[in-house]
Amino acid sequence: MDIVYFAWVRERIGLPRETVETEAVTVADLVTELVAREERYAAAFADLSALRVALDQELSEFDAPLAGVREVAFFPPMTGG
Repeated sequence: MDIVYFAWVRERIGLPRETVETEAVTVADLVTELVAREERYAAAFADLSALRVALDQELSEFDAPLAGVREVAFFPPMTGG
């Protein structure tokens, strides 16, 4: 599965994207796996209320299932103006 990071999420993790093997059933499970990897992931995912997620370029929720998903993107909320 491809994971894409945007804005300050990318800066904290230090990667724009990566491909991972995962046993995660939901986005939240994937986040738990990533946080367990290294401190930089823990820092990026410390406050999930400050993050949004898209599955295959469709805005989604952290309790969404990952079955059949090819790409997960994490990014901060967008602001208008």
